[in-house]
Amino acid sequence: MYEAKILGTGMYAPKKVMTNFDLEKIVETSDQWIYERTGIRERHICSTEGGEWPTDMALYATRDALKAANLQPNDIDFIIFASVTPDVKLPNSACILQVKLGITNNCTCLDISVACSGFVYGVNMANSFIKTGLAKNVLVVGSEMLSREVNWKDRNSCILFGDGCGVAIVGRAEAGSESRILSTILNSDGTGGEYFDQPVGGAVTPITPTHIEEGSHFMQMKGKEMFKVATRTLAENGRKVLEMAGVSKEEIDWVVPHQANIRIIETTANLLGMGMDKMIVNIDKYGNTSAATVPIAFHEAITDGRIKRGDLVLFDAFGAGLTAGATLLRY
Repeated sequence: MYEAKILGTGMYAPKKVMTNFDLEKIVETSDQWIYERTGIRERHICSTEGGEWPTDMALYATRDALKAANLQPNDIDFIIFASVTPDVKLPNSACILQVKLGITNNCTCLDISVACSGFVYGVNMANSFIKTGLAKNVLVVGSEMLSREVNWKDRNSCILFGDGCGVAIVGRAEAGSESRILSTILNSDGTGGEYFDQPVGGAVTPITPTHIEEGSHFMQMKGKEMFKVATRTLAENGRKVLEMAGVSKEEIDWVVPHQANIRIIETTANLLGMGMDKMIVNIDKYGNTSAATVPIAFHEAITDGRIKRGDLVLFDAFGAGLTAGATLLRY
């Protein structure tokens, strides 16, 4: 039985920045209204001219992660690509990324679609593959181009989302290494699927010109219902992984929560009995980038020196499905 640890991280944010003031020109809203309710001031938007598709962003982010981990592309033997906005339906994004990275070892390539919980799902899955010896170095990607799926005429939803990518390489920990993944949990509740869905565009209801004209093919969310379930679930999962590892909340150095809404983060912190000073928050700069929020926030906190080797870190995410997951690790 092996132990797993995070070897390196990376991120990519699209060059175009859309501020709340830019949104004021598109829909009836204001910077103050958006910021007070969400904590968001700006978000990044991918170019539609090419070069910033989800797999492109993953390529750039992975190059940084490989450098941090002192690895080469062919050292990766498993790619888990979490996204609800893949480049194309077929082939899967993990396979496309494999080619872009120049990996020639025929590594396993898997896409997962669990919305905002995607990166945490991927890390927990990678942990299991490494522990059982089925993989040595797993590239976990959260990459989203949500700007393609947002109704830019709906002021309640378009203000929330942005594009971006974060990655981590989860690898085999050396014998005696302090750094390792301590405990994980994943869960889902499909009965809440209607709270955040996109019913048009699949096999059941293919997109028609009428859907496009109506705008009914975009993502749809019931914010109040999501808020209640999200905060409760995030707190429950956070407490569970701490209990599983025999760790107290006072021992936690940092919590990296899903960046959906500042109020959700504040409420979750309160329910966990932790101060906001332990919460890694960057929603003001990126908005909700779904599967990319946790790895982007994690990478930024490592880069700016807040998160250091040896720190106890809690990942906590929740998304459409409804899906949820938490990871406790010593970085």
